[in-house]
Amino acid sequence: QVQLVESGGGLVQPGGSLKLSCAASGRSFSNYNMGWLRQAPGKDREFVAAISRNAGSTKYADSVKGRFTISRDNTKNTVNLQMNSLKPEDTAVYYCAAERTTFLTNVARLYDYWGQGTQVTVSS
Repeated sequence: QVQLVESGGGLVQPGGSLKLSCAASGRSFSNYNMGWLRQAPGKDREFVAAISRNAGSTKYADSVKGRFTISRDNTKNTVNLQMNSLKPEDTAVYYCAAERTTFLTNVARLYDYWGQGTQVTVSS
């Protein structure tokens, strides 16, 4: 099992940048694909980005492609999400999650472990 703790959320103006971090504890962090998913008030949880076990592959939702970058460091058991050119519609609680499917998935129910979430608010 793995425990996940997100950090780095906060209030940022439209067009600004924010970096989220996820610290993992437990065994075999490198056995998991890692993802970021978000949930806005009154909306379903939606996929944002994912990265494979060895960081060889990434996947992004169309809504964030070109603006967000996911990365991981298996020596530090961390995964990050660099968010640039933020928009008000990016406002949500962002969750770090881990899964062990063969390839990257954007299906929330396939993720096995979740962090507590961190709030990101984009507003002027």
